[in-house]
Amino acid sequence: MTDPIADYLTRVRNAIKAGKKTVDMPASKFREAISAILKKSSFIDEYKIIETEDKFKMLSVRLKYNDGESVIMGLKRISRPGIRRYVGHEKLPRVRNGLGVAIISTSKGLLTDKEARNLKVGGEVVCHIW
Repeated sequence: MTDPIADYLTRVRNAIKAGKKTVDMPASKFREAISAILKKSSFIDEYKIIETEDKFKMLSVRLKYNDGESVIMGLKRISRPGIRRYVGHEKLPRVRNGLGVAIISTSKGLLTDKEARNLKVGGEVVCHIW
């Protein structure tokens, strides 16, 4: 797998389109950090790390729905392995005029665009979620 973040976003997108309540995938610290941001931003209900019998860790994400409609309307990968997108703190993107969230990889860890703007720190724009 060359792009685990795109895989994460695609698994969530496919689970939403299929109407699934949960989606499971291999765990990593980066995926767990993205899940923590989504939970904090109220895009998902919860996430947890499950350890299998063969000591392999899986990340289970429980998706959030309102009246049968997913809270997540769209996911878009911005910075890819072939084309990295870096921005300074003054040019951080606003997703859907503040209704969505841009996840930024900074020297202080993964942050939302609002948190990065408040801390005046730029970084790599990982994805947009709305």
